[in-house]
Amino acid sequence: MKFDWHADVITRATQVNADYRSTQNVRRFMRSQCGDAFTFDRPFMAWIKDGTPKTMGDVADEWTRRQQ
Repeated sequence: MKFDWHADVITRATQVNADYRSTQNVRRFMRSQCGDAFTFDRPFMAWIKDGTPKTMGDVADEWTRRQQ
């Protein structure tokens, strides 16, 4: 079944797949994990979509790591 990045519930275990989209739903999840300072930038978005298997928990952890 195809994951709906606009409407489905996103958890730390949600797999990032080829259909990944940076939706408002994703932004809400990321703010809940990383705080209100969360923003996307091009290098981070490229990392998310680089084809390496990852979960949304990995994505949140990587954003936090990049802020240090």
